[in-house]
Amino acid sequence: MGCRGTYAAGRNVPFTYKTVGMFHGIKVLEGMGGKHALPEEAHSSLAYAKLHKDGNLQMLRFYDRDKFLVLEIGYHPAPELTGHRDPVYHIHEYKRDNFNDRPSRLFTDEDLEKYGKYLTMKGHLK
Repeated sequence: MGCRGTYAAGRNVPFTYKTVGMFHGIKVLEGMGGKHALPEEAHSSLAYAKLHKDGNLQMLRFYDRDKFLVLEIGYHPAPELTGHRDPVYHIHEYKRDNFNDRPSRLFTDEDLEKYGKYLTMKGHLK
């Protein structure tokens, strides 16, 4: 996976992530060569996950059919949402035409129904 727009535009570049497992049909990736975040676009899947060292979810990204990032579930501090620096699960929704415009919000009951199974990955990695 390369820089934004590379795979979505049909241009191949060297891989900078490796698959280290699967969870609920989602590839769990680990960065190579100093990469730490998940890719901004998909290569071959509609979702990718990244785990904390303890095996729990750190980040989960969902992509549209054109391989552009549309939604991210993160587990890290979000003081703008909570007023504190403790990690919290929350959602970023991305706009296709403006990658930097990604408002964040806390989970709703509907989000928990839809995405709750992904929030605890520890012990379920294959």
